[in-house]
Amino acid sequence: MKLEIDQSRLVSEIETLASISDAEAPAVTRIVFSPADLRARAWLKARCAEAGLVVREDAIGNIFVRWAGTDPSAPAVGTGSHIDAIPNAGKYDGVVGVLGGLEAIRALERSGFRPKHSIELLVFTSEEPTRFGIGCLGSRMLSGVLSPDAARKLKDSDDTPLDAVLEGSGFRGDLERVRLSADHYKAFVELHIEQGPLLEQHQIPLGVVTSIAAPASLRILLEGSGGHAGAVLMPERHDALCAAAELILVVENAARASGAPDTVATVGICEVFPGAVNSIPSRVRLSADIRDVDLQRRDAVMRKIEDASQGIAEKRRVSIRSELLNADVPATCADPVMEALSESCQKHAFSFLPMVSRAYHDSLFMSRIAPTGMVFIPCRNGYSHRPDEYASPEDIARGTLVLAETLAALSR
Repeated sequence: MKLEIDQSRLVSEIETLASISDAEAPAVTRIVFSPADLRARAWLKARCAEAGLVVREDAIGNIFVRWAGTDPSAPAVGTGSHIDAIPNAGKYDGVVGVLGGLEAIRALERSGFRPKHSIELLVFTSEEPTRFGIGCLGSRMLSGVLSPDAARKLKDSDDTPLDAVLEGSGFRGDLERVRLSADHYKAFVELHIEQGPLLEQHQIPLGVVTSIAAPASLRILLEGSGGHAGAVLMPERHDALCAAAELILVVENAARASGAPDTVATVGICEVFPGAVNSIPSRVRLSADIRDVDLQRRDAVMRKIEDASQGIAEKRRVSIRSELLNADVPATCADPVMEALSESCQKHAFSFLPMVSRAYHDSLFMSRIAPTGMVFIPCRNGYSHRPDEYASPEDIARGTLVLAETLAALSR
């Protein structure tokens, strides 16, 4: 079997998909179920149909593209990622795994290889949390982590329920039928840009992921007492923003104090009311993201934040209430998939780095129902989720070749 990746075609397809966007190039904005997202889905399904693959969609909008194996009843080998993009993003996040997965299947077919186990490309719905406030919506439902009833309670920023958005986008199936059985996949492997700088810094072309960090997300409401910035004297103040400033530093310091490089914590949103220069802030909303590959260590950080909140509330005479939005469990990648990836790299004399995925991906949830692994390619300066996100054609082709070899090994 001689595998050859059509690099020019793959790069051209990435460029074409990037042009289906609600933002001016080079930025990409493609919010799930927006007109741009629906056009991108239609374009992608057409490319899959051209390749002679069987395409179906489920009720949440996950796309399944199957190359039937010689034993169609055997569990399939899955690959894939997502094509939705946050506002003002780049063109490679998720897309490399989707179009690379499609090209891997085409390359295998061109080589004359025939899999025993069907190979299935997945395009997951709403990996990004932009529209409904929760990431990996499609894979959460596929794995059973998110129930149909919980999904129905989701609303977008316009207060439109998920069911209404789905119906308006042409998806009218039964959400109860989205969840996959535990024996649907023999294995799942995802190709992705690293979204960090390590591969580039070490000048190593590939990363084989050993574990995937998982986030816990908090929404924190601080309420004090407003008033005129000149008339209320300092001893009488109940300033919600000053309390929030202390709490933000608590979040940072709690992560730093864990002593582990894989513990990270971020306050990414700070909404201040009323937001006037001459008015004491009476209310602040914070959104915090705490991540680690070690569940106990991550949860210890969260307890520190909760304990400190009580002290800040008492000292500054404000109320602080926290709402846990999600607390996902980290994943360890499966040995058989990691071994297949490593052997594929070695077959082509590609050096690789065993590494942690500090961003989380649909693979985190696929690992609940299938042995799962990931392979990373470098992205320039580690930049991602921004218009200057970039992966070289050579790195994309190399990652796709390793993916194809791995799919072949797993599907025999």
